[in-house]
Amino acid sequence: MVTVKDTLKLFGISIVICCAAFVCTLFINYRIDLAAIAGTVQGDQAQKLYDAQLSTSTVVCAVAGGCLILTSVVMLLTYIRNFIDSRSKELGIMKALGWSDMGIAKHFGIFGMSVLAGAIIGISAAAAYMPKFYELQNKTDYFSVPREMHYGAFALLALIPTAVFAALAVLFAYRSLRKPVMKLLREDPGSKVRNGKNDEALCFTKELRKDTVRSKRSLMFFVWFSAFCFSCNTQMSFSMTNLASETMGYMILVIGLIIAYMMLILALSAVVRGNAKTAAMMRIFGYEDGEISRSILNGYRPVALFGFILGTGYQFGLLKIMVGVVFKDIDTTPEYDFDFKALCIALPVFIVSYELVMLFFGSRIKKLPVKSVMLDN
Repeated sequence: MVTVKDTLKLFGISIVICCAAFVCTLFINYRIDLAAIAGTVQGDQAQKLYDAQLSTSTVVCAVAGGCLILTSVVMLLTYIRNFIDSRSKELGIMKALGWSDMGIAKHFGIFGMSVLAGAIIGISAAAAYMPKFYELQNKTDYFSVPREMHYGAFALLALIPTAVFAALAVLFAYRSLRKPVMKLLREDPGSKVRNGKNDEALCFTKELRKDTVRSKRSLMFFVWFSAFCFSCNTQMSFSMTNLASETMGYMILVIGLIIAYMMLILALSAVVRGNAKTAAMMRIFGYEDGEISRSILNGYRPVALFGFILGTGYQFGLLKIMVGVVFKDIDTTPEYDFDFKALCIALPVFIVSYELVMLFFGSRIKKLPVKSVMLDN
């Protein structure tokens, strides 16, 4: 039932885990080496900088790694739920033939392989970038951190998340499969579409727009999080260029853009697939293609805008705390204020890129064949 081919569809999780492993590998390895030279730090300013670097490594691993892993968990659970919903009849037949819930659910443990693949790629990329990273971190007159490769930590970063995600996939699948056989075999009714182009039709399109967003809250989270990542990382990259280095700014920018666009594309792809029958039925009843795509996709625009606003506030608050609290006693730390220039660049780029993605998926809705209303999910 669950094959290696199915795990290939979880490339989104692999990418997010890859980014998390890359960041955590760099800063965990650096923190271990930093702790090893604690007794060699001399002078008041050197000690303050040392403590600030130690705190920064901890915060980066906790915030960046924690957020990315939480996102991966949501993506995994969403995919498992969609997988079970799309194959409910097959799963119902298997249960009717005598398969137990755990007997089916244990095969979902193979989804942990997507986590392992992403972790290995991220750790390998971090190991290759490690010399440059240490060179940037050691650009200080107070102390220098020698580089050591802590392969035990790397193994834990790969093996522990893989085991946890595999177990989580099995448990969630087991919980989702605890339904009566008849409920799995019964096909869920599709959306009801009214005929006519009157006020009732206008109410229907508005209601459909709301229901599309509310019916899949996980997809709403992905759209929100994609805008949040875009806003947070693009604006933070401008500030990090001045506060740390250009390389750090580029690293934050690239990771943020990869996650932002990947999340948005995966979410909207799922929205289009999930509303294929609804779009076909609306076309049968005479709705125009533009009206159909707006009814399905437009509800996500306020969600994306809200994510962008929160991302703007989050990056400002995080950098303000880092500069004003963690590095407040370091004489060489520059002042930090809100970067309106970064906002003026990030906002138009976000609007244009978001609308282009929406335009692309709107065209995909227009190309959905009417015969899809006759097909089983």
